[in-house]
Amino acid sequence: MSTLRDIKRRISSVKNTEQITKAMKMVAASKLRRAQDAIVASRPYAHKMLEVLSSLALRTNPQAHPLLHAREPKKVDLVVVSSDRGLCGAFNSNIIRRAEKFIREHPDWEFTLHLVGRKANDYFKRRDYNIRKVSLNVLSDISFPHAVAVGSDVVENYLAEEFDQVYMVYNEFKSAIQQKVIVEQLLPIKPMDISEDHYPVEYTFEPSEDVLLEELLPRHINIQVYRVFLESVASEHGARMTAMESASKNAVEMIEKLTLLYNRTRQAAITTELIEVVSGKEAMK
Repeated sequence: MSTLRDIKRRISSVKNTEQITKAMKMVAASKLRRAQDAIVASRPYAHKMLEVLSSLALRTNPQAHPLLHAREPKKVDLVVVSSDRGLCGAFNSNIIRRAEKFIREHPDWEFTLHLVGRKANDYFKRRDYNIRKVSLNVLSDISFPHAVAVGSDVVENYLAEEFDQVYMVYNEFKSAIQQKVIVEQLLPIKPMDISEDHYPVEYTFEPSEDVLLEELLPRHINIQVYRVFLESVASEHGARMTAMESASKNAVEMIEKLTLLYNRTRQAAITTELIEVVSGKEAMK
């Protein structure tokens, strides 16, 4: 049975933990507001860029540029975007499970991994996976040059035919309490789907088609990578805020239970002492 001193020490320890989780929740909430503003501001441009390039790919000969040319997927690069820090609930484990599921779903493909974030690297490096590249501390201070570095690496290796397709696995930000794991094809750029309300119209290119594609396609990849990074950062802060709120509630419940146990143990100790005093007095008669 725990002594009063042990219980009191545990109550003090849980109270200290509660203070830490509350502080982390406030910090995550502050960072979430900035990250949410950033992703809300960048989404329209990134989505419109994707729409324009998909429309352009529909009207262009796939052989006009290597980033449009679809090859048979034998070698595939999977960019797994995780976080560098933990204490964010199931944020990283959901990403890792989805990446492994995607790999199992395509047993005929030869996968290489580009791991963004320390948590993905910590997991996959201990297992039998072909890790091509690791990018750490990219999302802790996110900037467009970081996205350009990752996007340029992907484009350079794709043009060198090191792999035939590129996919990204990341958490899409929905709200502070909801994130959705997405597997998205980055390369080659897929043409827009033709619907009944949308028919392809021939364009006249100015400047030439080659110059336009050479300028727009790599920029499009960099913008999409940057958007994915912003989505992941906002999702991470939302997940951490939710996890710290849950941890604070659990700490309060644990303190209540420990306080009740402390009072009962103290009452039992006092009762025992009274019984011993009364028994001693009766024995002296």
